[in-house]
Amino acid sequence: MARRPVRVTFLGGLGEIGRNCLALEQDGRIVVVDAGLMFPEPTMYGVDLILPDFRWLIERRDRVDGIVLTHGHEDHTGALRYLLADVRVPIYGSAMTLGLARHRLTEAQMSGQVSFVEVADGERRRIGPFEVEFIPVTHSVPGAHALAFRTEAGVIVHSGDFKLDSTPIDQRRTDVKRLAALGSEGVALLLADSTNAEEPGFVASERTVGVTLRRLFLERPDRRLVVACFASHLHRVQQVIDVAREQGRRVALMGRSMEANVKLARRLHQLRADAGDFIDLALVDDIEPGKVCVICTGSQGEPMAALTKLSRGDGRVMQLTDHDTVVLSSHPIPGNEWSVGRVIDDLHRLGAEVIDSSKEPVHASGHARQGELRWLHQLLAPRNFIPVHGEYRHLVHHAALARSMGLGPKHVLICEDGDQIEVGVDLHRSGRVPAGLHYIDGSAGDLDERPLEERRMLAEFGVVMVTAAIDPEARELAQPVRASARGWFNGESDREILAAIVEAVRGALGEALASGDVDEESLTRVAQRATGRLLGQRFRRQPVVLASVAVL
Repeated sequence: MARRPVRVTFLGGLGEIGRNCLALEQDGRIVVVDAGLMFPEPTMYGVDLILPDFRWLIERRDRVDGIVLTHGHEDHTGALRYLLADVRVPIYGSAMTLGLARHRLTEAQMSGQVSFVEVADGERRRIGPFEVEFIPVTHSVPGAHALAFRTEAGVIVHSGDFKLDSTPIDQRRTDVKRLAALGSEGVALLLADSTNAEEPGFVASERTVGVTLRRLFLERPDRRLVVACFASHLHRVQQVIDVAREQGRRVALMGRSMEANVKLARRLHQLRADAGDFIDLALVDDIEPGKVCVICTGSQGEPMAALTKLSRGDGRVMQLTDHDTVVLSSHPIPGNEWSVGRVIDDLHRLGAEVIDSSKEPVHASGHARQGELRWLHQLLAPRNFIPVHGEYRHLVHHAALARSMGLGPKHVLICEDGDQIEVGVDLHRSGRVPAGLHYIDGSAGDLDERPLEERRMLAEFGVVMVTAAIDPEARELAQPVRASARGWFNGESDREILAAIVEAVRGALGEALASGDVDEESLTRVAQRATGRLLGQRFRRQPVVLASVAVL
């Protein structure tokens, strides 16, 4: 009997770092894998978060059987609160993954409305039409899983975010034996992490970071150490605590997410630390610098994170000085380079010593490089392959790697957000769904491209405002034309340009009135066009023009 095809719909994560989300569909039933967010670029003015476009899922909400999480990072779980507002289904994941997700949902006052289903390493669960196996993998957050879906088309494996690390901090290694067994069984389709597909070799073990941190601490026995990292990178936090304990330093935590995640990890026995290892942040300035270490959030230059506030001198209970050494124990996510650079500049202005991954090996990636990717392909020997999780160039490099491992061109597809593919006897594209960027503005709610483009124009070109009032009976100005500007005029040129605008608008309105036009909307358009024409032709400027002509 012919196998029924399985459809995969990509809603985010292809051609970008973040917004990871896809859906597997069989016999009309759907299981979602991850629901992540992406942080805005500096030119996305006022935007707080960027989400996948969930319209396709929301329209099929009665057909969705569950959401499966590969791990707890925000780029895989941060959009859950927005999806769950319309699609109420159980969430599956490891204890740590669900703990991190539950924390965010609690902040949104939604955790009591959601069903969490905790799974163990190696466990198999029937979710809708699929049997889903949760395979442990090493990543930069505890409890990460690869997923194996048993479908009518065969086994579909999603690698999740992973790396090979033979000496992980928690001794939880990628389950090579189980992946090899799946390869022997036969894998119809592999979807695999592409973040480091451009990078040759293998990723360094997380333990190498601990070696570097130990040396840096030893070389600075009289300085206060501030280490910034992701709040979810609990293996990194563990190593900082271990080094601090060895050298007689007490640890203070800074940042709400850091405090919450450390509390969660201790409760789940994912972090080896006693209450005596910690000290209240309010007491830090009263302790000898060489006896304290601060672990904080903000390694990506996030505007409201602890390190960013410290760099601006906004720390409520702690101020940085030239007696501090700040270690940014991360690497900037693509798009965050400018924000991180600004924070580093501000730290230097305060006199602090700054150490980042460009100076010392204080970070090890959680994503597989080419050596590990080749190993994964060899182990699973998939019939078909689609690279996921990465910018477009990462997907291209990973596809080339798969072809070099023997897969024919017809069995490797590079997809983008919105693509649908079917897996059956072969692999082919089957359609497109809406998958644009969904912007969240904390004050204004959802945004589309139009207001965002207007914000960009205001930021780049400035704004000119023109007003006037008309007496329709006399067909003449009842109030004079006035012009003002914000954003790009300056100095003596202001008066010349504004005077020219007033003159041009007065002339244009006079001509319109002489022809019998006394319509308010029509005269407003006349004023707007006259202003834009003058600025474009004479001054080579294209600001946003706001005109208002009142007919009294």
